[in-house]
Amino acid sequence: MVSGSKALRRFNHLLNETQAAYRETAAALGLSDSVMRILYALWDSDGRCPLREVCRQAGVTKQTINSALRRLEADGLVRLERAGGRNKDVCLTERGTELAGRTVARIIAAENAVLAAWTAQEVEDYLSLTEKYLMGFREETQELHRR
Repeated sequence: MVSGSKALRRFNHLLNETQAAYRETAAALGLSDSVMRILYALWDSDGRCPLREVCRQAGVTKQTINSALRRLEADGLVRLERAGGRNKDVCLTERGTELAGRTVARIIAAENAVLAAWTAQEVEDYLSLTEKYLMGFREETQELHRR
């Protein structure tokens, strides 16, 4: 068995710890991880977002998103609206907007505070390197997706 380099182990550790920090924050705010991701996408899109974009931004399975959306809809926090053809938009209701304002808006404010403490060059370096890693990973694993 070939193990990863020390840098790869550190990278994976930091990635996992970052994801855990978001899950813990969502839980502290009374949200499941999937609900937090949906509300985040909607808040970031001014309260309305195509369903397919919510799924893409959330980074979890469509089944998980649909299950969470059904709960949010039943609780009167979101509504689904037709958006031409078979497309749907997810929209925050007034109650949903209030909840997102008390929860994900605070998460976004914390993210902005972290980035505001960095220099413009540090932000650009971080984003550039993260994008470079993502593009490289996708290129390196492209053949795995064809199997």
